[in-house]
Amino acid sequence: MFLVGLTGGIASGKSAVSSMLRELGCPIIDADVVARKVVEPHTPAYSRIVYHFGPEILLENGEIDRQKLGQLIFANEEKRKLLNSITHPEIHKAMLKEILFYFLKGYRYVVLDVPLLFETRRLTRDPATQLLRLMQRDGLTQEQAEQRVAAQMPLNEKRGLANHVIENSGSREDTHRQVLRLHTKLEDSMDFLLVRVIAIVATTGLGGILLYAAKLLLS
Repeated sequence: MFLVGLTGGIASGKSAVSSMLRELGCPIIDADVVARKVVEPHTPAYSRIVYHFGPEILLENGEIDRQKLGQLIFANEEKRKLLNSITHPEIHKAMLKEILFYFLKGYRYVVLDVPLLFETRRLTRDPATQLLRLMQRDGLTQEQAEQRVAAQMPLNEKRGLANHVIENSGSREDTHRQVLRLHTKLEDSMDFLLVRVIAIVATTGLGGILLYAAKLLLS
């Protein structure tokens, strides 16, 4: 199994691509979902966040008010760094557990849906259409939307770092065709074999690799 990072900038249509891959049977590990789980009440990250940011960032039911916390960190780089230092280690551990689960189930690849996969510390601006999408989706003012996209790398830079690019500015059908082509290419790839062979040899020895080879021949 090998890992495929999915990224695309805020309000760029990444969620639609993720949904299409999931419909094709691809295992998806959504970093945003994991991030919400690791800050649920009574978790280590939750306790540290409340300690550093105060109880005023909590909702009446005790959960963290993500909108209020977001307003604090996106307007202050130091606070954003502090929050990342608390949550990122917990997110990484949780994602590694899920990766191991899918590896043991024999998947050829797993998609890591990570919005900030290529991010740097620069403050930049993304296209106006991206701002408009974000404002409409989250009910933000232009200033609030600009603060959020300013914390991310612009899409044209991400495009240059990617191995595969899905152009999502056309119709949904066109996007789906691109996703299907990419899925087929990844499924047909043999890149996962070396990693799986090494892992099997490390854990079970020569007998394990012979058994694995026999299964491949019979499949």
